[in-house]
Amino acid sequence: MKSYAESKKLPFEKLKGSSEKAISIHHDKLYEGYVKKYQEIQEKLKTVDKSLANATYSELRELKLEETFAANGVLLHEAYFDMLGLPAEASAEAGGDGKPEGEVIEALAKEFGSFENWQEEFKVMGMAARGWVILVYDFNDGKFHNYLADFHNQGGIWGAAPLLVLDVYEHAYFIDYGSDRKSYIEDFFSNLNWKAINEKYLKMINR
Repeated sequence: MKSYAESKKLPFEKLKGSSEKAISIHHDKLYEGYVKKYQEIQEKLKTVDKSLANATYSELRELKLEETFAANGVLLHEAYFDMLGLPAEASAEAGGDGKPEGEVIEALAKEFGSFENWQEEFKVMGMAARGWVILVYDFNDGKFHNYLADFHNQGGIWGAAPLLVLDVYEHAYFIDYGSDRKSYIEDFFSNLNWKAINEKYLKMINR
């Protein structure tokens, strides 16, 4: 069960193309900031004056809107970090080298015509999105979908769970790549831990 009380540690030591400084800012400052803000919102909701609720403006309305922004800021970043890199004390066989493997590859090929078709679509969506590209498994129709979201709490579909998440906000890559988002996306795929992605997929379909 997900808890917002504490931030998760990074599952890797380093990534191809990303400096220690960039990763530290992304995880220790930004991601952990969402965890803290979510907790702050929860505390304020305990004492908010519900009698002043109003659709034009009210503290309750603003807190509940930003609650979803902060919560998804936590969840999407965790989904992004969790599928990257070689685990700190793992062998090369453990994943994180970008080599596709597992049942999920066959499932993506079946859904998109080929694994390469899915990968091409995901990459170009990374160039089109302003915030996130998300491969989801939709429990409503039992299919994969690639979605993009310009904000944490926009673009999601009820009943769909993220399997693989790409962060294309500039904070994710600008320190190391400048405006070269395309190279960042290529390195993202080189850093993927397909063993971890496959394990998450199997848990989804066997739940």
